[in-house]
Amino acid sequence: MADDAASTSTITSRINTSITDISHDHLFSILLLLPLESILSFAMTCKKTTRLTQSHTLWKSICTRDWGHSTVDALVNSSSSPLSIDWKRLYQRLRNLDRVACYTLTDSETSPGPRASHSLNFFSGCLVLFGGGSEGGRHLDDTWVAYIGNSFRRKMNWQRVISEGPSGRFGHSCVVIGNCLVLFGGINDSGIRQNDTWMAQVETTTGALSWRLLDVGPITPPTRGAHACCLIDNRRMLIHGGIGLSGMRLGDTWVLDLSENLCFGTWHETVSHHDPVPSPRSGHTLTYIGGSRSVLFGGRGIGYEVLNDVWYFDSSEGHLKWVPIVFELRSIPNGLSLPRVGHSATLILGGRILIYGGEDSYRHRKNDFWLLDISQGCMWKRLKSEGYQPKNRSFHRACADESGRYLYVFGGMVDGILQPAEPSGLRFDGELFVVELVL
Repeated sequence: MADDAASTSTITSRINTSITDISHDHLFSILLLLPLESILSFAMTCKKTTRLTQSHTLWKSICTRDWGHSTVDALVNSSSSPLSIDWKRLYQRLRNLDRVACYTLTDSETSPGPRASHSLNFFSGCLVLFGGGSEGGRHLDDTWVAYIGNSFRRKMNWQRVISEGPSGRFGHSCVVIGNCLVLFGGINDSGIRQNDTWMAQVETTTGALSWRLLDVGPITPPTRGAHACCLIDNRRMLIHGGIGLSGMRLGDTWVLDLSENLCFGTWHETVSHHDPVPSPRSGHTLTYIGGSRSVLFGGRGIGYEVLNDVWYFDSSEGHLKWVPIVFELRSIPNGLSLPRVGHSATLILGGRILIYGGEDSYRHRKNDFWLLDISQGCMWKRLKSEGYQPKNRSFHRACADESGRYLYVFGGMVDGILQPAEPSGLRFDGELFVVELVL
């Protein structure tokens, strides 16, 4: 026994000696290759590694590795004292995130009217809102911009963009690709589905936002609205499903490739003969989570049932395919409330998805926040909400700022006061509020 203890002590001593012989820079590089749990374990090896794993520089590098340069830069730019950011504390608090805080925002005298099924994007430091359905069955064709920059603002100064653009519609999709916005499809006042593709850019001379119809050639997806859409690979647009002709729910998948000069695009359908694919649906969401993966959740199926399944779209190595993510709904606390349609699903700081609102199969609208993490299986967590309590809503729109810490939510269908002459208590909402991750 004494010999075994002496042998173990000798081996440990050699390991510690070997580690102390490694240069600081090399040890730093090795740590950045390890998952967080291994880094924390490595910290207990010797005094040198303990000091290194407490270093401000290491934790900022870990944040950059896991969140991306643009996110870390946005956090630095939005901080009043960037040098005092405690990156280790921020990282650990984000891992244990359990609540959000909501705040109302004061609008300028001129602001977008109530609507639902519109688009809302964070683009070039601004909120950009387009279209949507409104009271009286009108489908709007207006574009609004509110500058935010790198800091959270309590007052929004909306300006309406005077520019020829897409016709009035709701249920369209709009995604940021590089320095442009790309919009597809939607449903117009007459109930006609669209399949046109538009692009918006900021003019370099005037700084104004302008729309133009994008040339995509003869091949386009079938007309649709209420489909899901997101960016993939930082350069392409992915759409799935929606409501097509005669109200039929679709289950096809299309990808738009843009040319280098952004003058034209090419649509092609992704057809899978052997791999499983999501069932036809509408009112679901697609969220790009970085790398080669995008996540699909929920929606309404062909039998009008409300869904709760999760899929990810894998675009790695040029082989585009859908992969189902299996989880047991009953094993999740409050999980029976997860099925929904008309919700929002937004990528937030830390690479997870924040799901908000929507409605169930009985059209009961929701006001709950859920965190979805597919980095290790399918982890769900319901978050607490502090501060302002917005109305239950569905078919609203949400987007996050550059840092991913602030989520902006606008509009949607909400519960209204039932009047004797009204068939239901539904009404369109024109409220803008912000959701902050409490860290």
